Amino acid sequence: MTNQLLLYKAVELFDGLTTDQIEALITISQQEVYHEDQTIFAQDDEGDRMYIIRSGQVEVSVQKNIHTPAETKIFLGQGQIFGEIALIDYGRRSATVKAMADKTVVDTIHRENFNKLCQSNTAIGFVVMRNLAIDLSYKLRHQNLRDAER
Repeated sequence: MTNQLLLYKAVELFDGLTTDQIEALITISQQEVYHEDQTIFAQDDEGDRMYIIRSGQVEVSVQKNIHTPAETKIFLGQGQIFGEIALIDYGRRSATVKAMADKTVVDTIHRENFNKLCQSNTAIGFVVMRNLAIDLSYKLRHQNLRDAER
């Protein structure tokens, strides 16, 4: 089993997919390499793909308005994903993501390619969208609890 297949099998968003379905996702992915401090995408950029970290680390930061500095929200590493909302909407990026390690390697899955794959294999789309809905529900509930505590 390849390292890439093992990596994708560990991604929660792909939980419940068969090996063949994961291999189909791998065939539509593209590898990108970033240098330390290189911006992968900026807040308010148009989103058109999701990212899977193969190696290295990224920083996710948010700037609430133009008068305040960006605030680091989280660091992500191997096997973690970001930008996944771009698979379902055409909105702007809600954060800036920068590589924190030289030669940070990510795989990207473009929305258009993902949609084509899901049209030919609806089970992939169902599983990924179900997992995405579960993740978003969890984040929304967590945010609501934080807001209620304020």
